[in-house]
Amino acid sequence: MKFDLHSHTFYSDGMLSPADLLARAIERKVDVLAITDHDTLLGLAPARAAIADGELPIRLVDGVEISTSWYEFEIHIVGLAIDPSNESLQQRLVSQQERRLERAREMARRLTKHNVPDCFDAVMALANGGAVTRTHFARHLMTIGKATSMAGVFKHYLARGKAGYVPNNWVTLPEAVQWIHDAGGIAVLAHPLRYNLNGKWLTKLMREFAAAGGDAAEVASCQLTPVQKRDVWTLCQQFGLVASQGSDFHQPTDWSDLGRGLYLTDDIRTVWQQFPALFPQLEAQPEPQPEAQPELAAEAVHLESSDKPALCS
Repeated sequence: MKFDLHSHTFYSDGMLSPADLLARAIERKVDVLAITDHDTLLGLAPARAAIADGELPIRLVDGVEISTSWYEFEIHIVGLAIDPSNESLQQRLVSQQERRLERAREMARRLTKHNVPDCFDAVMALANGGAVTRTHFARHLMTIGKATSMAGVFKHYLARGKAGYVPNNWVTLPEAVQWIHDAGGIAVLAHPLRYNLNGKWLTKLMREFAAAGGDAAEVASCQLTPVQKRDVWTLCQQFGLVASQGSDFHQPTDWSDLGRGLYLTDDIRTVWQQFPALFPQLEAQPEPQPEAQPELAAEAVHLESSDKPALCS
């Protein structure tokens, strides 16, 4: 059984509708999919409706990805098996959307001062009522010819110190964990090797996430090597976390797709094994999917980041 527990629709910065995302997941032989849009639950009801209407052979996990501020870093926490009808979570995510709108206005103001006028309306049109992210700014800047790639946009306009960069004003990491738990869900540290943290800071992040009540970390994602997966799992074991996995899918690319590279060895304990009551749609425990891995000395930890472009929330 193939799990992909991190994906996005066009209700945040993904490119596909919930129905099209589900169709691609089925094509990619994903059995269990979590939709985890940035700070919004808008994609969940349409996804469930598409599954019911089409009698689709896929199981949906209700999720969300909450952006947090941790020291000077933006850290993402995925909530899995949350209750989307939880009023407290809904209200709290409204506050995050207000923060996003405030940041978008300031980004547009700063870009206007650097000869990129009228960004705000164009970016809001791209967001189309969903959560507005830096990805929408990047797509707009590419459309008007300011860069030819996402990496180029961030390098010249949106990265720290550049014209359109605005420091995040998200909730704290412990607050996000509490929001998820209050909605009955599992708190997962998203893609821990993509924050460009050195070993000391990554260990600190994992320690503080666990101390805040975090439950799991993403051990498998599209670009991680077997050694990197083992390194993340080693840290999980150190701090009492279990493993999740997800592609962080936004659109098909050369480095990412639904279900790609999402394999864990059978000695790794997963969120669906640790919290079976929160995955009631599963009729049986999944069979482990073996993956050849090199031997790794217990004391060796390789914390190199993947080559995937910078986080764009």
